[in-house]
Amino acid sequence: MKITLPPARRLGAEITDLDVRDLSPEMAGQLKHQLYEQRLLIFRDQKLSKQEYIDFAKKIGRPQIYFQKNYHHPEHPEIFVSSNVPENGQKVGVAGTGKYWHTDYQFFQEPLPFVMVYPQILPESRRETYFIDMQRVYEDLPDELRAYVENTRAIHDGKWRYKITPQDIDRALIDILDEASKLVPPVMHPAVIQHPLTGRKSLYMSSGFTTGLEGLSYEENAAVLRRLFAFIEREEHIHTHTYRMGDILLWENRTLLHKAGATPKGERNMSYRIGVYDDLPFYVGAN
Repeated sequence: MKITLPPARRLGAEITDLDVRDLSPEMAGQLKHQLYEQRLLIFRDQKLSKQEYIDFAKKIGRPQIYFQKNYHHPEHPEIFVSSNVPENGQKVGVAGTGKYWHTDYQFFQEPLPFVMVYPQILPESRRETYFIDMQRVYEDLPDELRAYVENTRAIHDGKWRYKITPQDIDRALIDILDEASKLVPPVMHPAVIQHPLTGRKSLYMSSGFTTGLEGLSYEENAAVLRRLFAFIEREEHIHTHTYRMGDILLWENRTLLHKAGATPKGERNMSYRIGVYDDLPFYVGAN
């Protein structure tokens, strides 16, 4: 196993000369250490079956089963399918997922520590995922913005990203949104979280799911969030990963925002995602 670390203030430690099917417990522990430090690992040249991919996730932690079944692979519920490609003439998974800045499960009381993505079909042009290191963003946050996020909580709401299913045909949008709100009611997490192992602090919010800061009026929130998101999403904060076949990405969902790149119209695209719990607290001693 060869680990190539990224330049300073960059993301993406590259793992080569490793078939993850041969990963020992000791090597898995070493990789988790690197993951906590580097936030993003890129495994090159992997050729895994669906079950082997799940087995790899189990060596890293405890695979999640996503709360909505329409995202599941029909034979392997641990695999969240993002795809515009039918399988055996049937729609599998959901197309066009995650094309906005977010962290996975941010709208749950127990968000996901790790996320893995393994492309199965890449578009003919290119397939990208964008990342923002929220530890770096917090460290670079101007004092006038820092004052808004210290010692407060952010509100996260998942209902606005609900994807319509065939069962929603002929239903009013207000009824669909009301049901989505009951399924995933808004939650609050500290706007600044502290990592349970490294102790480093991260800004914990996203333009995809964060709808407000506790204690501010609607008008104040609209103005403050606009300024915060403009700073977070500056070009110099964005890291782009361009996939090649055989890549598996594993990142720490506590500290990185991510956003899927657009698939050009008419091009095929399929990826398998697995959320993984490390069974540590998502954060400790925030603010």
